[in-house]
Amino acid sequence: MSTEVIASRAYLRVAEIANNRRTDAPGIIPVSAATWWAWVKAGKAPQPIRLSAGVTVWRAADVLAFAESLAGDAR
Repeated sequence: MSTEVIASRAYLRVAEIANNRRTDAPGIIPVSAATWWAWVKAGKAPQPIRLSAGVTVWRAADVLAFAESLAGDAR
């Protein structure tokens, strides 16, 4: 299986998407987790997938497409 296929099927958690204040790790999208969740709630960002009561993820392909749309809006 190619890395592109694997990446298209990958899942991301909020700490990988938004900036992580605990570890100072930058996220894919340079906003806080609170902003990310507000965008999700408002329907601006992709909707999450609940894997269990404590595990929420997003499809990596959806997040990357959303990030590209944000970059397109900034131009």
